[in-house]
Amino acid sequence: MGQLISDKFTAWQAECEARFQQLKANEEELNRIFIDIYGLQDELTPDVADKDVTVHRVFDSKDDVPESMKGSNYVRTMRDEIVSLISYAVGCMFGRYSLDVEGLAYAGGEWDADKYKTILPDSDNIIPICDDEYFDDDIVGRFVDFVRKVYGEDTLEENLKFVADALGGKGTPREVIRAYFLNDFYADHLKTYQKRPIYWLFDSGKKNGFKALIYMHRYQRDLLARLRTDYVHEQQERYRTQLAQLSDAIDHAAASERVKLNKLQKKFQDQAAELQKYEEKIHHLADQNIEIDLDDGVKHNYALFAEVLAKIK
Repeated sequence: MGQLISDKFTAWQAECEARFQQLKANEEELNRIFIDIYGLQDELTPDVADKDVTVHRVFDSKDDVPESMKGSNYVRTMRDEIVSLISYAVGCMFGRYSLDVEGLAYAGGEWDADKYKTILPDSDNIIPICDDEYFDDDIVGRFVDFVRKVYGEDTLEENLKFVADALGGKGTPREVIRAYFLNDFYADHLKTYQKRPIYWLFDSGKKNGFKALIYMHRYQRDLLARLRTDYVHEQQERYRTQLAQLSDAIDHAAASERVKLNKLQKKFQDQAAELQKYEEKIHHLADQNIEIDLDDGVKHNYALFAEVLAKIK
């Protein structure tokens, strides 16, 4: 029998609320004790403001946050929790986390394949993020597989809808989740890791011609060569095929259909042009076989590939 993410969220929300109320009660009781000891009843009150309680409290949305919690750094929403779930899922995809062991499964050093049974990490440490399911290891497909394996097949569609509703957006649940990965995932990752990302986004530009994530701690010097050959070149070939098919379709389409097809053709042309320029940059860096030292830190290592990675503002 499958499990519902909505039930898990409700249980987590209740657990956070119980912790909040307990901590608040504890702090107020301590205040009473000290007030009694020092005879400060006329000067102090034991009351603690909700916003000063330093434990997370989870709300369905920002609109549900009460006035008493405004200004607190410990307010979280359903979207925040779903973003955390997605981040954990990506960690499982790369092997940073495993459903089969506690804590960090891999953050550099010796790789232990025996830690991974339920979900096998991506074999080449490259997970593409495209606006369609072009690759077998497409990130949306991998996330759907994560939800299926963790929560069950029979609740899959309901769980994907819950995730999509929490993220917000238009389209089917899978379309909303894809849009999140394309447009918002990396901004959330940078925020979580305070602009020191452990997952790096290779990004060709605004047209979304090509995007792919890698895990910094699994970087190897031949990664860019593999990225170029197995993904960038493959994507270029797909654009060529799609443009050829579109050209033929436009020639035989009714006038009412041509506007839509021409728009799609322009999109693919722009993406192909963007990717062509990007391929040259990747080629240049791939030929250098750059080594990184994790001890140098994220900022130093990220800068080595700044030309082909998403900009950190």
